[in-house]
Amino acid sequence: MTKKRRITLYCFSPPVMLATFFIEISLIIYTLWRYKLTPITRIIVFILAFLAFFQLSEYMVCGGMGVSGFDWARLGFVAITLLPPLGIHLANEIAQRRHRKIVWISYALSAMFIGFFLVVANAIEHKVCGGNYIIFNLTQSINWLYATYYYGLLVAGLVYCWVQANHIKKANEARALRFLAAGYALFMLPTITVNLLDKNTISGIPSIMCGFAVVLAFTTVFFVAPNVVKFRKNTKLREKLRP
Repeated sequence: MTKKRRITLYCFSPPVMLATFFIEISLIIYTLWRYKLTPITRIIVFILAFLAFFQLSEYMVCGGMGVSGFDWARLGFVAITLLPPLGIHLANEIAQRRHRKIVWISYALSAMFIGFFLVVANAIEHKVCGGNYIIFNLTQSINWLYATYYYGLLVAGLVYCWVQANHIKKANEARALRFLAAGYALFMLPTITVNLLDKNTISGIPSIMCGFAVVLAFTTVFFVAPNVVKFRKNTKLREKLRP
């Protein structure tokens, strides 16, 4: 009998998830304290918030706060589904909103998957709640569509950042886009590494592994934002981060 292939979400141990959650919450607080509130700041905060909520949903998947593991799984997938379009939205804001259609298309695609996760009863087909790992399986009918959507938008975001960085005139905005492209790359390279080391993860979505997502979070807060968002206070830190 042929074994069905499913999209599998692998993550690290619950203590790592919880630690990552608090790191990302701390980054939200820092961002709101450090930077002036602009459309770019808001998008960064949303990215951090959805990353943090995903870690929380992973931690709670064994039935935390009286909510079933499958319900937490649904909410977790909703959160991570919004990450690729938010990244493209951020890049487009930095690039002076040159291609709004791309942003709207990416959000429209995410809305379809979010609707699926919230409405379809068996959207999450299987979950394993272990002491050192948590694994989810998406239903067979959606697995490769979701993988194509997720990886496709991540790659599209990386390419968009790099192309716009080479055409934009302002040096600070070009730097921000290159840093964002680097964040995308650092987010995806561990995926490729894991796939090469363990063939069982090829059918998975390890791009959203807890530890790897934090790299993107740090990149947006400490490398992207300083180039395109003004600090609330004039300090030496501003001079160092914004040459």
